[in-house]
Amino acid sequence: MEDNLHNSSGLPSFTLTGLPGLETSQHWLFLLLGALYTVSIVGNALILFIIKEEQSLHHPMYYFLSLLSVNDLGVSFSTLPTVLATFCFHLKEISFDSCMAQMFFIHFFSFTESGILLVMSFDRYVAICYPLWYATVLTDAQVLRMGMSVIIRSFCVVFPLPFLLKRLLFCKANVLSHAYCLHPDLIHLPCGDITINNIFGLFIVISTFGLDSALILLSYVLILRTVIAIASKEERLKTLNTCVSHICAVLIFYVPLVGGSMAARYGRHAPKYVHTLLSLIYLFVPPVLNPVIYSIKTKEIRQKLHKILLGTKF
Repeated sequence: MEDNLHNSSGLPSFTLTGLPGLETSQHWLFLLLGALYTVSIVGNALILFIIKEEQSLHHPMYYFLSLLSVNDLGVSFSTLPTVLATFCFHLKEISFDSCMAQMFFIHFFSFTESGILLVMSFDRYVAICYPLWYATVLTDAQVLRMGMSVIIRSFCVVFPLPFLLKRLLFCKANVLSHAYCLHPDLIHLPCGDITINNIFGLFIVISTFGLDSALILLSYVLILRTVIAIASKEERLKTLNTCVSHICAVLIFYVPLVGGSMAARYGRHAPKYVHTLLSLIYLFVPPVLNPVIYSIKTKEIRQKLHKILLGTKF
């Protein structure tokens, strides 16, 4: 049994799974996931290209959108190798180091996305509540500092996770619940004391997702207070309309996150494929819908996209 659980380096290997209980439907699911990957990669690449080419989009809000698109590409490419191997080629074994690397990047990009949504909410807060200060507060240098702060924070909170797992003894079957490696999944496999891992995991969730979501909510409370004070109904709607894309991006990121967390905590008797599907929604939906939402809601992006796809001149 020991030989089956460990490779020649002495580190355990893991077995990935597709949809438990729905094995006969996995080919169809791969076609769906393949379509989602295509939309995500092409859509976010187009967003980056359009923002680069359009001088009118060289503003802080669109710099943050570029960072969001790069991050969404990172999420897609982090899961692509093992999802492709599991659903298409039925190659389900993954080495310890490869699993740790994938776990690192998936969680790194997840925490980064939360931070990007936070700085985007700050952008909307300054633009609406202090429009005269906008150009002074959100300079190119400040945008760069904010972006780097988000990236560094994400790296710092995720970096210890592989090392905290590597110190533990894995003596079970090491079968994962997904087609990719996630820390909440891996933490249930060791036989040793995982108290430190649980405490650290809770700390990083509260200090990232918890703090970010609270600050985003606060920013919109302040934005609403400012908007309500605007006398003209037309101006109020016009101002709120500038926030719609970001609000949608926040909802499609945090709602699946909260839903998956609630299911993991209170839905232990639910079929295993329910948890897998919720995890897939959390990782696949934001990278797919973000470029779609911003393409629909941003006139300049919509027009440039129309030119690229149809050759129409405006």
